[in-house]
Amino acid sequence: MQTRPATTPPPARAPHQRLRAALRAWWLARHGESDAITLTQRIIYILPTRAGWMFGVTLCLLLVGAINYQLNLGYALTFLLAGAGASALIVGHGVLRGLRLSLSQPQPVFAGDALTLNIRLLNARSKPRPAIGVALHATRQWTWADVPARGTAAAPIAFTAKQRGLHPIPRLIAETRYPLGIFRVWTLWQPQSQVLVYPRPERQAPPLPDGMPHPGSGLSSNIRAAGEFDGIRAYRRGDPSKLIVWKKWAQSGQLVSRDTTQIHGRQLWLDWTQTGLAEPEARLSRLTAWVLAADAAQLEYGLRLPALQIAPGRGTSHRQRCLHALATS
Repeated sequence: MQTRPATTPPPARAPHQRLRAALRAWWLARHGESDAITLTQRIIYILPTRAGWMFGVTLCLLLVGAINYQLNLGYALTFLLAGAGASALIVGHGVLRGLRLSLSQPQPVFAGDALTLNIRLLNARSKPRPAIGVALHATRQWTWADVPARGTAAAPIAFTAKQRGLHPIPRLIAETRYPLGIFRVWTLWQPQSQVLVYPRPERQAPPLPDGMPHPGSGLSSNIRAAGEFDGIRAYRRGDPSKLIVWKKWAQSGQLVSRDTTQIHGRQLWLDWTQTGLAEPEARLSRLTAWVLAADAAQLEYGLRLPALQIAPGRGTSHRQRCLHALATS
């Protein structure tokens, strides 16, 4: 009789770790997920900065000295500085309270490219809101903006999308240290949108596979590298520049155009099994390069993946559908 191998249970977390995880989950649940958020006192936090701690120590020393030597001017200076600190706390809290942040839906990018989050800061009050910083919570690379009275300001944030797929927007943080820099007034923000990252196109990808003619078209299936058909014709006035074979013009000085009747009479199948590669990510990169090449050549093409098949088509929406399938497969 066979016995099952004993499985080692995961190590139990210490009580303080469980408490910390529970507090963190409760804290993040207070913020929720939204592409637009209005900051209220419920989600605004205040902590002293390093300069703020030094300011507090200085106040304590001044107070001890004034008490020890019974200096009335020492009391006056101590309480004057303490009042300035309290005023800075109230002013800094007011800079964020009532501010509205909104995020536009990010556009898809290819893996390894920079992705820009377009964030708008809206100020509905009659006073400006200066020195507001927005950044990714993980990197803290700040973008600073001054929001005018009853106006808006842009705070774009860029980061690199490294892996393909559909990813949530990273958690953001907004803060200000206005006016004295002794208090850090901040909040967290988790957008609801997701960003689509396409596979990185293969550099110097091989030519497109042979296109198959439509039944009854009477066209041959020979295709050259980069999706150029053998059939070309003399240039006619009014031909769009994208149909002109500039390579041939550079070589012979003769203007010729691609024959659109042949372009419209063919279709390609970009097949997972025809990439000639074993690594799945490498196959996706090659298929991505082929999709872009076929779209640039205005070819009719379809896409075959292990779990999905997209019928042949052309145009922007068809290209986006194929790239979406490659990103999420």
